[in-house]
Amino acid sequence: MRLQAQRLKGTLIATRLYLVRHGQVAEGHTDRYHGHNDIGLSPEGVRQFEALAAQLAATPLQGVYSSDLNRTIRGAEIISRGRDLTPQVIPEFREINFGAWEGLTFAEIMAQYPAELEERFKDLANFRIPGGESLKDVKARALPRLQELLGRHASAAFLIVAHAGINRIILSEAMGLPLDHLFRLDQNYGCLNLIDYFPELAVVRLLNGGVNGAAMGGWQRKNKIS
Repeated sequence: MRLQAQRLKGTLIATRLYLVRHGQVAEGHTDRYHGHNDIGLSPEGVRQFEALAAQLAATPLQGVYSSDLNRTIRGAEIISRGRDLTPQVIPEFREINFGAWEGLTFAEIMAQYPAELEERFKDLANFRIPGGESLKDVKARALPRLQELLGRHASAAFLIVAHAGINRIILSEAMGLPLDHLFRLDQNYGCLNLIDYFPELAVVRLLNGGVNGAAMGGWQRKNKIS
C-alpha cells in the first residue's frame, strides 16, 4: 500500500541502472568461452561502443563501472568520453570463471567434457565448472557490489559495462527468475539493458536493446549460448 500511495503521488524516484554487455571480442574468439581470459575488443566491438556512446550522449550518469577485464574497461572508457567521470573497476563484475572450459568452443566442451556438461544443464544454478565457478558463486560475489552501487547512486543513474553471465544474473534477480532459466535471456555484444530500482521492486524497462540490441538486427543465429 505504501508503494502504491507513493506512485499515485508521483513521489517515487527510481535508481536507474544502464547495464551493458561488452562489445564483440577479437577475431577468432567470438565462439569461445572466455570467462576470466583477458580478451580485448575487435574493431567491431569498438565501433559498437562508439555507437552506444553516441546514443547515450545526452543521458545523465552519476557513475560508470566495469569489471577488471580489458573488454569491459575499454567500453567504459568510451562511454565516459566527454563526461566528468572516471570509470571505476569492480573485479566482482568479472564473467563466470569457466575453469577447465576457458578458451574452448561449445563443440569442444561437448567432446571433452560430455558428462560434466550434461550435469551442468541438469542443475545450472549449482553446478561448479571444473576449476571454475557455479552461477550461485557468481551471484554471491556480484550482487552485493551491485547493492552498494544502488545505495551510492540512490535516485540517480549509473552504468555498468559487464559480461553476458553477470548481466543475466542481475536481470534474473530483477525479474524474479530462477538461475535455471538464465539462458532464456539473450545478451548481444554491446547491448543495453535498463532497470529501474524502487524501494520494493525492480522494473526492467529494456532488455537486450540499444543500437546493438536485438531490434537492430542482433537476432542473427549464434553458434553458442553466450
